[in-house]
Amino acid sequence: MDCSAEEAEIRRALEPLEGIRSLGFQLGARTLKIDAQESAYPLALEAIRKAGFDPQPVATASAPQISQGKLFKIATMDCSAEEAEIRRALEPLEGIRSLGFQLGARTLKIDAQESAYPLALEAIRKAGFDPQPVADAGEAKGGHVVGSAEGDDHGHGFAGGISRLVAALVFATGAEVLAFFAPDQMAWKVAGMAIAALAIWLAGIDTYKKGIAALLRGRLNINALMSVAVTGAFLIGQWPEAAMVMALYAIAELIEAKAVDRARNAIKGLLELAPEEALVLGTNGAWTATPVASVAIGATVRIKPGERVPLDGMVTKGNGAINQAPVTGESIPVDKAPGDQVFAGTINETGELEFEVTALSSNTTLARIIQAVEQAQGTRAPTQRFVDRFASIYTPAVFAIAVAVAVLTPFLMGLTWLEALYKALVLLVIACPCALVISTPVTVVSGLAAGARRGILIKGGTYLEDARLLKAVALDKTGTITEGKPKLVKWQVWGGADETEVQQMAASLAVRSDHPVSKAIVQGLEIKGPEAENFKALPGRGVEGMVNGVRLTLGNHRLIHEQGLCGPELEAELAIQEKQGRTVTLLADESRVLALFAVADTIRETSKQAIVDLKALGVTPVMLTGDNAATAMAIAAQAGIDEARGDLLPEAKLDAIKEMQKRYGATGMTGDGINDAPALAQADIGFAMGAAGTDTAMEAADVVIMNDDLQRVAETVRLSKHTHAVLWQNISLALGIKSVFLVMAVVGTATMWMAVFADMGASLLVVGNGLRLLRRARR
Repeated sequence: MDCSAEEAEIRRALEPLEGIRSLGFQLGARTLKIDAQESAYPLALEAIRKAGFDPQPVATASAPQISQGKLFKIATMDCSAEEAEIRRALEPLEGIRSLGFQLGARTLKIDAQESAYPLALEAIRKAGFDPQPVADAGEAKGGHVVGSAEGDDHGHGFAGGISRLVAALVFATGAEVLAFFAPDQMAWKVAGMAIAALAIWLAGIDTYKKGIAALLRGRLNINALMSVAVTGAFLIGQWPEAAMVMALYAIAELIEAKAVDRARNAIKGLLELAPEEALVLGTNGAWTATPVASVAIGATVRIKPGERVPLDGMVTKGNGAINQAPVTGESIPVDKAPGDQVFAGTINETGELEFEVTALSSNTTLARIIQAVEQAQGTRAPTQRFVDRFASIYTPAVFAIAVAVAVLTPFLMGLTWLEALYKALVLLVIACPCALVISTPVTVVSGLAAGARRGILIKGGTYLEDARLLKAVALDKTGTITEGKPKLVKWQVWGGADETEVQQMAASLAVRSDHPVSKAIVQGLEIKGPEAENFKALPGRGVEGMVNGVRLTLGNHRLIHEQGLCGPELEAELAIQEKQGRTVTLLADESRVLALFAVADTIRETSKQAIVDLKALGVTPVMLTGDNAATAMAIAAQAGIDEARGDLLPEAKLDAIKEMQKRYGATGMTGDGINDAPALAQADIGFAMGAAGTDTAMEAADVVIMNDDLQRVAETVRLSKHTHAVLWQNISLALGIKSVFLVMAVVGTATMWMAVFADMGASLLVVGNGLRLLRRARR
């Protein structure tokens, strides 16, 4: 697999197959990463072999990573149709390893042999585009190219583009006025034609460049259709209408591009949240404002109240409340103290903080979120792939119909040749597939951005669309349904011991232990005791020591049973606590039990409502945990889950997911993205919880929930359903409007004016409808 032409062959071979989620080509490394359902892999490999290639499995650790290449800005590359034009232009060239398109930033990264770059740039220019090299330092921020809405409008600033097109519209109007009011004399006609030609040149120079390039290569895209239609109208004497159509088309294109930029740049706005400079502690003890790109890991940074956090880090000094909404979607500020993590782009609302930098500016959590969303924007969703295939058939078909109308209607309907040709040109304008082609990517990108704003990082359009199909979701217990941190939920004295004295003795022993249960007891009692002497850990059982001259043990049920201190009444109480999934620790002296402490991993406040939300959507929640069965059933009952399975190793969770897929159908898995990796990979969609700041979780899952909130899983399903509905609304709008005007054109009631309004009106409608998903995120 040497070049993009062979990549295209493999893509075509795999397109008809069901169950393939995404394809990741690395031509430089000659590798293909297939993300698919397990049953689809054998079919995929067979299809690749039938296409004449020999795929061999590669161990992940040894797969090479290619990052070299040159970056180019292509200001007029607006949609997937134009990406396809550039791909086709570069396909015949030797020496090109890979192409990396970023439509949101309007950039193309070419990885090629040095001798191939001039040829590639010339091929792109012949296709009607103007590639400009991007300097890494000047055009990138935090490792990502920043697209400017103001500078991306067809190679012009927005203000400059509007002024040019307004001038075109004025000249087009002048041509219309002359045609209507001026005397029927050659001088006036020549003046009108000159004004119309000037309007067409001002409005349509970019369209003509790309249209002529497409026609020379035998491609029928929107620019080719408009170029033919406007030129034809001008030549048959409809020059005022030709000028007005081109001016209106160009203005609508500019407005549409701005609207599309709003969707594509919704997530890029997060980049501006991280300040350009950080206040860094120098070696001389002075605080200096330093560009964030120059701040090293381990540096100490200070942030004042009201300032934004410039980099990821760990708090070392101070206390404050941080608004983490840009990263996690949480609306309530989170209290921060030494040892807590802070993220770039979040807002310090109260208190001065100092923190140690833990990630470079190019690798902050915020930067990784943006990178993941940009990569997701580069993948095509199932509906988008369908629309692209449909448009590739639809446009030539309508062109053929237009030719038939021009040639046959004079014989069949008695029209003059000029009338027939005009009718055919109207059909060409209506046939432009712009609204149809743009309807899906705008909606998908808006959905991805809407999720990111809510702390839901969706790794591709496929997962955004397929989440609505989930019938069941497997949920890990620890850290997903529960807090993941044990807490002291109940304690009581036993055998008439003094309450205050018992607290102090238990705290004296627990504070010396590093065990999570002991830490939970210390935090729950919130009291200090005297120093314990002769302290000794009893592995697997507990601890012991001397407190105020009394030998005490603080240990589990097993330890107290071995000491012969368990009676029937105590055993009954322990059974009640353990049945509720609690870990019981007992304090005892040499003759009796003094107190018992019940510690449990409590469920999150949002878990119960999350389960209710999933059930309301028709999704069955099932708990899968490595904890014991009794604890699993207790936590499941508290959360409202009807089915729970305990004592599961990672391999057993994997088998459970396979069984759920057979029983329910499409199944999701929600876990921490590390221990649950096999199950996450097997599931149709893997959700990683609590992933803010963790690389592993971001890489392991298809959807990353940035703030530990289980309710975001149901929200993802709802977003998927809403996105799917908007997608098909847009497709129906685009095809419906065009169908009406196609009929009107055939019967002779549609004009070119009406045609351009129909085409661009439909485009603006579907873009506006897709942008509704961004407003949904704000709500």
